[in-house]
Amino acid sequence: MTTTIPTSGEYPQADRLDQVDDYHGTRVADPYRWLEDVDAPQTAAWVEAQNALTARILARSDRRADIHARLTTLWDYEKFGIPQAVGDRFFYTKNAGLQNQAVLYTARSLGATSRVLIDPNTLSSDGTVALSGLSLSDDGRYVAYAISASGSDWQTWRVREVASGRDLPDTIAWSKFSGAAWLLDGSGFFYSRFDAPAGETQFKDANYDHKLYFHALGTAQIDDLLVYERPDHKDWTLGAEVTEDGRYLLISATKGTESRNRVFVRDLQSNDSAVRGLFTAGEAQYQFVGNVGTTMYFQTTSDAPLGQLVTVDVDAPQHHRVVLPPSADTLESVQLVGGRLIATYLHDAHSVVQVYDLNGKLAYEVGLPGLGTASGFAGRKHDTTVYFAFTSYVAPAAIYALDLESATTTPVFAPRVNFDPAAFTSEQVFYTSKDGTRVPMIVSSKVGVPRDGTAPTILYGYGGFDISLTPAFSPAILVWLELGGVYAVANIRGGAEYGEAWHLAGTFEKKQNVFDDFIAGAEYLISERYTSTAKLAIAGGSNGGLLVGACMTQRPELFAAALPAVGVMDMLRFQHFTIGWAWTAEYGSADNSQQFPAIYAYSPLHNLREGTHYPATLVTTADHDDRVYPAHSFKFAAALQHAQGGPAPVLIRIEQKAGHGAGKPTTKVIDEVADRYTFLTQVLNIAKAAKES
Repeated sequence: MTTTIPTSGEYPQADRLDQVDDYHGTRVADPYRWLEDVDAPQTAAWVEAQNALTARILARSDRRADIHARLTTLWDYEKFGIPQAVGDRFFYTKNAGLQNQAVLYTARSLGATSRVLIDPNTLSSDGTVALSGLSLSDDGRYVAYAISASGSDWQTWRVREVASGRDLPDTIAWSKFSGAAWLLDGSGFFYSRFDAPAGETQFKDANYDHKLYFHALGTAQIDDLLVYERPDHKDWTLGAEVTEDGRYLLISATKGTESRNRVFVRDLQSNDSAVRGLFTAGEAQYQFVGNVGTTMYFQTTSDAPLGQLVTVDVDAPQHHRVVLPPSADTLESVQLVGGRLIATYLHDAHSVVQVYDLNGKLAYEVGLPGLGTASGFAGRKHDTTVYFAFTSYVAPAAIYALDLESATTTPVFAPRVNFDPAAFTSEQVFYTSKDGTRVPMIVSSKVGVPRDGTAPTILYGYGGFDISLTPAFSPAILVWLELGGVYAVANIRGGAEYGEAWHLAGTFEKKQNVFDDFIAGAEYLISERYTSTAKLAIAGGSNGGLLVGACMTQRPELFAAALPAVGVMDMLRFQHFTIGWAWTAEYGSADNSQQFPAIYAYSPLHNLREGTHYPATLVTTADHDDRVYPAHSFKFAAALQHAQGGPAPVLIRIEQKAGHGAGKPTTKVIDEVADRYTFLTQVLNIAKAAKES
C-alpha cells in the first residue's frame, strides 16, 4: 500500500509566524522565516525531529537493506580519472571502489608502479574532507591542491613537492571558486579569494569582491601580491590562466553566473606591464584555448550562439579571424594539442569529436564507442597522444588514448562492473513542448521492460545555467533499472545542449519554458506508455530542485512522487545568502519591480496551496550547504507539510557534515540513494525484484 502520514499529526511542530513582506505593493507571507537561522536551537530541534520522522517512515519498508547492498556491490569497482602527463611523470586519480574520496597517484608511465601522492581519505575519519582543486607546476615538481571540508565551497590551498611527497609550509585560506595558475618557472601561482568573513556567519553571508592574488612559494599568505580587483564591480568572479609559454596572464571576469565574460591580459615578461583589456564588452563568452606566440585562440559565442573558434593577436585585439566557424552542432570545448585543434561538439546532447589543423581544416573524426559523452583531450603543444574518457547511461567511464598522428584510439582502462551491459538499453526520443519546441530525451531501461504504463519511472532534469545533461554512467541509475524502473533525462531549455539561444530561452521571464518542457516530457512518457501518473517520479538537484518544486506545484496531479534535492525554493530571497546573488544573472531578482511578477509566479515556496493533493515528496539537503542555503529546503518542506491535503507523505532528509554535493563521501552518497529508492518503492508500490529475492 502507499505510504501515508497519519492524520493525527506526525509531522514535527513548525511555528507559523506573522511575517509579511511588501514586494512592490504585493504583500507576501513568510511564516517560516525563522528557519533561515539554521544554527538556532529551535531550528536544530526541528531538523532532528524531521530526520527522525524520515527514518521512522523509511524503516517501515523491508527493502532498504537489499537496495543498499546492491548499491554497495555495484559501486565497488575501480574508477580512474583521465591521466595527465606533466614533466617526466603521469598523474591520475583512482578510487579503488568504495573509498570515500578518490586518491591522486603518480607514476613514470601508465604501466609502471604508481605511488600515492595525495590521499584525502587520510585527512578525516569520516571522508568528509575532499580534494576540490589540483594544479601541477609546468615541470611537474609541485602540485597545488585545495581541500574542502564537509562539502563547503571554501577551499584551503596547500603545495606538495612531488618527489618527496611532503607539503611545503605554504597555506592559502578563504579561497572559493578558484584554480591555481602557475608561473612557468614554478616559483608561485595565481589564485582567487574573498576577504575573510567576519564573525560566525561565514556559512550564510553573501560573498562579494572576488580578488586575484599571486602567491610566491615559501612566503606567507599575508605577503601575497594583489594582482587584480574590481571594487567598481563587486559582483565579478575572477579566474586566471597562464599561457603554456609562460608569457601571458589571462584574467577572466564573469558577472555572477552569466554565460558571458570579459577577458584581460598582462605580459608577464615585463615587471611593470599593466593589465589591459582583450575582450571587455561582456557581450559573449570567451574561453581561452591556447596561443602560438602572440596569436590567441578563443572559443566564443560572439556572433555564434552555437559557438565558434577565433584567433586574435594580443597586440591588435580588434582584429579576429574565424578558424572553426559555427556548425549545426554546439561547440562544447576545444583543446590545442600537438599542433592540432581537438573540438568536441554536442549533437542532440551526445558527443562528436573532430580533429583539425591550426587553420581549421578537418583532419578526421574521432571514433567513439557509441551514444555517450567524451571528455578530456587535454595536453601540451609537443604531445602526440592525448587521453579521454567515454561513458553513457549504461556504460561506465573507460579511459582511452588517442594517437593524434595515426588517429587511432587505444583502451587504457576499462572498468569491470558487476552487471551485464547487454541487459540494458538507452534510446533517444524527441517530444514537443507546450509552445511547439522540439526537446530531446534519453530513456534507459532493462531490455524488454513492457511499454504498458506499469514501469516505475524517474524523470530527471536540470534546465539552467548553460549546463548540458549528457549521458554518464551511475551505479545509482543502474540499480533503479534493475528494480524494473525507467530512467529518463530530458534536455530541456535553460541548458547548453543547443547553444546560447537554448540557454537564454530558459532564463529570466522565460523560465516558465523550462517547466513547460519538463511537464511535456512527463506527459510524453505517459502517452507513450513508458509509465503512468501512478508510477512517475520527478527528480533534480540545485536548479533542478527548483525545477521539481515548480513542476509539482504547477501540476501536482501529474506526478506520484517528487525528489527535489538542494533546491532553490524561495525565489524571493535567494539573493541574500552566500553566492545566491550571482544567480540573478539567470533568474532576475524579486528586488526588481519589473522582474518580480515572473519570479513570484513560479517560486515553489510561494505557490503551495493549502488542501492540494501534492505528490509524495522526499526533500533532501545538507546542513553545510553554502551554495544553496539549506533554509530553502527547510522552509519548503515545512510549508508543504502544512499545505498537503492528500495522503501522500512529505519528508525531508537533512545530511550532516555535507554540502551542495561536491566531494560527498561515497558512504553518504550510497546511504542517500538507498533512502531515495526505499521511499520510491514505498510510494510507487514497486514489487520486489528477483535481484533482491
